[in-house]
Amino acid sequence: MGKKARNAAGRLKAAGRKIDKSQLPPPPVPPEEELGSAKILDEPALPGSGFKVLDSEGYDDGGVADLSLLIDLEDSVQRRRRGHNEYFQALKADLLPRAVKGPMANMTRREQKVSLAQLLFSEDDDCEDKGPSEVYVEQVDGEEDAATIKHRAERLSQARAALRLSLLLRESACTSLSLSELCKRKLTFSGKAGAIDALRCADKALEISGPDFWDGDDIAIEAEDDLKPDPKYEKNATVPGLASATVLKLLPIRVSHLCQRSALLQRGNALAALGREKDARKSYESVFPLLVDEPRCARVDWERHSLRVNIGNTHSREGNYELADKEFKIAERLGTDHCDREGGSGKDGKSMMSFVKRSRAFALRRAGKIDEARSLLKEVLDQQIKDNLEAEKTKAEEAKKKAEEADAKAKEVADAILAKKGVKGK
Repeated sequence: MGKKARNAAGRLKAAGRKIDKSQLPPPPVPPEEELGSAKILDEPALPGSGFKVLDSEGYDDGGVADLSLLIDLEDSVQRRRRGHNEYFQALKADLLPRAVKGPMANMTRREQKVSLAQLLFSEDDDCEDKGPSEVYVEQVDGEEDAATIKHRAERLSQARAALRLSLLLRESACTSLSLSELCKRKLTFSGKAGAIDALRCADKALEISGPDFWDGDDIAIEAEDDLKPDPKYEKNATVPGLASATVLKLLPIRVSHLCQRSALLQRGNALAALGREKDARKSYESVFPLLVDEPRCARVDWERHSLRVNIGNTHSREGNYELADKEFKIAERLGTDHCDREGGSGKDGKSMMSFVKRSRAFALRRAGKIDEARSLLKEVLDQQIKDNLEAEKTKAEEAKKKAEEADAKAKEVADAILAKKGVKGK
């Protein structure tokens, strides 16, 4: 029951802690009913031809529902864990996990989650890894300029900040994704020299997304700028993984699968950087069972495409061009499907085929077929120049159209003003 307030001030304070249950939103749906972006929509949720599902009348949501599951802005997991009414009491009393020190101290838990999403998913226009492709390419050659190194260092620092914030908010899915991003950005910043650290991050991301327990302190050290792992550190794994029976009562298995897909792909890239081609191939191939029931849309086909090209590149680096080309043909077919089938994203299809041709050209060069490689690479460059010219032409036409619309609107406003004054516009 608790103690009753003895004076007016105490009673006023107690009344302030009470919540009006009639103003609360409805409870979250059961976890098994949350399908994320696997659910095909009857109508497009966002504009753009890239969201059509191939061989279907439905539309993809562009990954919006999956993002909602991962970030959980509505705090569905906390509401299920604590109970609906108890959650809002804790929210009003500011008892929910959030950063209470530093620049985010004055932000609500929800606002901090929005900032976390920006750290994890936002991309600058000049970002090197901007775009849907996750094909591993060695980007560090020692000749980078100061601006490039600074930009890569900032991206790496953002991933560390995302990891720290994920741990403070106690969001396991975001913690796993932060580690996958750390893996990716370590490779971009340090190349092969940072591959061991990158692999460790990917392994920890998989640990969180799995059915076993994980150690929060062991994860937190990855957010340190000057990391020196203790080889004698003994784990104290007390946090249940995203695929554990306990957690699956609070969120759908899809969250675990999404985190595994990201971690396995980045793990394969780290292994490829270490020259462990067979292990990299195994990591890439482990993603395919998680994609079986995913829709045939540009968003997911880019994931399938990246995996196939990465697998082909592992064969190429091992000197087996025939097996590499077999994977390239599968990746190429994904692109041609979007160009040829009704509802496909032609722009994405062309980009997929261009990526394949570039990878095939490098594979041909490794196989000693220099003339074929040179011819294919020239074809890629010619097509890129053509596409750039078309894009510039389209951009100019759109700008001209907007200017004409603005002029027409201004004339319409001017005519209306003149009409009010009894003067007929010319």
